[in-house]
Order: sequence, then structure tokens, then C-alpha cells
Amino acid sequence: MTRPPAGPATRPVLAIVGATGAVGTVMREVVSSRADVWGEIRLIASPRSAGRLLPVRGEQVAVRALTADAFDGVDLAMFDVPDEVSAQWVPVAAARGVLVIDKSGAFRMDQDVPLVVPEVNPGAAAHRPKGVISVPNCTTLSMIVVIGALHRAFGLRALTAASYQAASGAGQAGTDALYAQLDQVAGRHDLGQSAGDLRTVVSDGGPFGAPLAMNVVPWAGSVKPDGWSSEELKLRNETRKILGMPGLPVAATCVRVPVVVGHSLALHAAFDSEVTREQAQQVLRDAPGVVLADDPEAGVYPMPADVAGTDPTLVGRVRQSMDDPRALDLFVCGDNLRKGAALNAAQIAELLLPELAERAVASAT
Repeated sequence: MTRPPAGPATRPVLAIVGATGAVGTVMREVVSSRADVWGEIRLIASPRSAGRLLPVRGEQVAVRALTADAFDGVDLAMFDVPDEVSAQWVPVAAARGVLVIDKSGAFRMDQDVPLVVPEVNPGAAAHRPKGVISVPNCTTLSMIVVIGALHRAFGLRALTAASYQAASGAGQAGTDALYAQLDQVAGRHDLGQSAGDLRTVVSDGGPFGAPLAMNVVPWAGSVKPDGWSSEELKLRNETRKILGMPGLPVAATCVRVPVVVGHSLALHAAFDSEVTREQAQQVLRDAPGVVLADDPEAGVYPMPADVAGTDPTLVGRVRQSMDDPRALDLFVCGDNLRKGAALNAAQIAELLLPELAERAVASAT
């Protein structure tokens, strides 16, 4: 179809779909704090939010209802909505000539949809026959810039990961449930000493299925065959796709912990060549999007409390494996709402700016 003019020349129009959600809120903050490269920024959400005023770039912008017409004149749309909503509406936007960056899981494993992390595989963004680019899951994004840098240097051959995932990874419902549970256990010094007593106080596990306050829950995601969870399979499958290594051995165990923001992972990575702690540390010092925090003698190591609200992935506790000189053990943390979703989408959009600017000029003439 013929698209209406996209706004001022070389200033593409951006739509944020799901602008009222937790990641959508961070997305508005991210695009407001980075270089001002957009013409109009259009905020789109469910019809019940239509007309609501939300801040972006220091202005109050009225939310539009999610309809096909909402994409007229848009050059690029960032989707942060549930899988089923993306599955319905991303093709609608793409059919109207909009380039889509989707943060749901609806298209990640589609062979015609690239799964992009700009620090790791920026070239993949160029091949997108469906007009869609996917953003990896927040758990994968919390570690992949570290693993990608080490893979480039030493050649990854196997990965084992244990994740410690924040409550906000389950959405606003997860954050609300954790705070409610913390209120319930506050001041109760008798809890956690006998089996089952925590459940008598925290009767509603919310999206976690069990008390998360004063506890950890060794489950995240939905049930998959043979005892695996969806989060564990996402980490395995997405890592393979991003690195272009479909046969890479990846084993994951995903655990939910009583942290509001910040996913952490303990990693055991095996490589093709021998790698010392010092060699790995130097690679990580130079890696884009990574900050090395690795001085345990001085109490310096990655923690969610230090990564929340920040962009980089923190990495530390770097050790050469005692049993394999070609393997490393390390610990990483990333903000699951920023690099784990919003920031990565913004970085992909910035990769596409030259193309978007050309499209904006073409549609304005």
C-alpha cells in the first residue's frame, strides 16, 4: 500500500506498541535518554489505555489504541506485548510497510526472522524477509554479550548455565506479587525454620506458584516435555541461533529469586582453545556492553543491586576451570528490563537508522 508521509526528512517515525507496560515504560525512558533521532514517537497500547497521557522525550503524548490505522505513517515499530498479541498484530504492521522489532517470543525461532544482539551479530539484521526482527528473551540477553565476546576470542564449544531470575521477569504481576509477599513476611522472625511454615503466611504464590519471599523457586516459564521449562529451552535455542551454532551443547536450569530487577547467571563455558583467567578478563574489559567487576578479594563482583537501572552487563568471578584449562566459570548480571528488552530494541533501531532515514525521505517525496 502507499504509505502517508513519514514526517520530517531523515527523521523516521517510531511507534512503541505496549507503551504502558513495564518494558514499554523503560522503552520510553531509553529513547528519551539516547540521541534524539526520531521525528514523531507514537505510543500505542490496548484500547482501554487510549487517550492516556504518557511522558516521552519530555513531552506528554496521548496513547493511541492498537488498530491497523495506528501504523499509518510509521517507519519502525517496537512491540512489547504478549506473544499472542504480537502474533496477531506484527504481521499487520509489517504488511503496512512498517519495519518491526518484536520483543515477544512469537517469532524468535522463525528462520525468516533474525534474532539480533547488536554487540554480537549486528549483520543478521540485514536479512529480514518478513520485515521483522526479534529481540531475545531477557535471560539470554543478560549473558549473551559476555558469551559472544568470549566466543569470538576462544571459540565456544559448550555452555552450562544456572539462572537466578528477578521477579520482574514475570511482568508487573511478578513485581507486585513479590512486594505483597515481602509485606506478609516482614517482621516474622519465626518463618523459614520449619518445612511449610512459609506457605502458611504466603498462601498465594502468584505467578511463581510458590512463595518467593525468603525462598527461591527452581522454575521459570511454562511446562515443556521431559521436565524442561520454557525459559530453559529459550536460553538454549536462542543462544544457538544468535551465535549461528545450531549444534552447540547448552544446558540450563532457571531459578526465580526474590529480586525485583536484575537477572543473574552462573556460567560454565568450554572453548576450543585454552584460556586463562587473565586472558578472559582482558577480552571482557574490551567487550562492548560489558563491565568487568572481578575483584572478589575487595568484595567486587556482579550483583543485581548494582546492575538495576543500568545498561551494561556486569561480569565477574572469572575463573579457569580446575578440571579443564579450556573452560571458564563466571557470573554475570544484567538489568532484565533494560538490556534484557528495551535497550536491545533501541540499539537495533539505531543500527537501522540509515535505512530508515532513506525510507522517510522517499515517503515524504
